[in-house]
Amino acid sequence: MAADIVLLDAEWPSRALLRAKFIEEGFDVLATDTWTKMRRDLQPGSKPQLAIVDLQGLPRPEQVLKDLKILMSPGRVLVLSALGTVEGKDLDRLGFRHVKRPIVVADLVAAVRKAMSSGP
Repeated sequence: MAADIVLLDAEWPSRALLRAKFIEEGFDVLATDTWTKMRRDLQPGSKPQLAIVDLQGLPRPEQVLKDLKILMSPGRVLVLSALGTVEGKDLDRLGFRHVKRPIVVADLVAAVRKAMSSGP
């Protein structure tokens, strides 16, 4: 059975905080620190309802997003944008949902609920 959310966050403290909060909110969450590991959780037949990618500290964010777009419908991806990575207009062009850092965790949970309820 697929998890509700697969989270990619290169930085341990924020990954742990987000995973704990999503679990507290009732979501089944897999969290990882590399694109290679995340790809394993996006196999046909076991894809999550939502993929979350935090761009802060992520190596090669543009390439990760291009690869992710092949594996997941962009409407089922929520990107946390960060300064110095991929610009919001580029995320819009790729079709990804996105929120800007800094963000209050409660607002991120609300964005996740909205993304999961509205479909791709």
